[in-house]
Amino acid sequence: MALSFVPLSLNRRDDYIDLFSKSCQRASDYSFINIWAWADERDFEWAFDEDLCWLRTMSPSPALWAPIGLWKNKDWRKVLESYFPTGAVFYRVPEMLAFQWQKELGDSVKIEEERSEWEYIYRVSELITLSGNRFHKKKNLLQQFLRSHAYTYEPITSKNIPYILEMQEKWCKWRNCDDSPGLKAESEAVHRILEQWQVMPNIMGGVLKVEGQMVAYTVAESSGEDTVIIHFEKGLTDYKGVYQAINQMFLERSAHSFTWVNREQDMGIEGIRKAKMSYNPVYFLKKFIVTWGR
Repeated sequence: MALSFVPLSLNRRDDYIDLFSKSCQRASDYSFINIWAWADERDFEWAFDEDLCWLRTMSPSPALWAPIGLWKNKDWRKVLESYFPTGAVFYRVPEMLAFQWQKELGDSVKIEEERSEWEYIYRVSELITLSGNRFHKKKNLLQQFLRSHAYTYEPITSKNIPYILEMQEKWCKWRNCDDSPGLKAESEAVHRILEQWQVMPNIMGGVLKVEGQMVAYTVAESSGEDTVIIHFEKGLTDYKGVYQAINQMFLERSAHSFTWVNREQDMGIEGIRKAKMSYNPVYFLKKFIVTWGR
């Protein structure tokens, strides 16, 4: 039996969101906002089958991701033998599913850590208060920003999206996005989400202005009742402490009701890893490469 993969489309958005909500572990990679943002760059396809949805990317080369949906009480050997009789490799598999497969399938699967894709999870209350020696440098930078600038914060709405896009273009020129395929692709993902803000589920965000000029923004998503995911966060570094400010203000003013904030992965980039570790993650949502074969 073969899975029928087709390109992502908005007409099955709600079906996907329903299955994602039923997954025992919701990695940010698999949120609809994330796969929609990167659909052009990664050429995502999906295949629905009863209580599961299978994902794969076609660019830069075909790669299967984990299925989302009801993981429990499934005969995984039967499912995998049916759809992948000659074997398969799955990437970015959340640890709960990876360990479930390992437990149920034994020597038929091999799992290995995919450290670059681990997601960093923080306690919202800690990133709001920035209390104690662990956050001393962050709080100092935040205070420098607050003292130095006449700032305002506001949530993202359809009215300020054009100004966010203008700021994104300014940020891209500063970072020479045209010379960096990764940054250029990210900028296109930002545009794809902001330009379709009204139809994106559970989306939220905030912007920071100094004397009326936009200097930072955050695009985020509520994932269940206790977690907020930060998908994109950009600031103009001419304003010292701007990243600490947008991070703290968004959580304090727009996301204080959540317990956890998921700031996604570091992609194996040392500078990003160092920055994410400096905020003292409470734990990681680990992901694995799983090789299946009888």
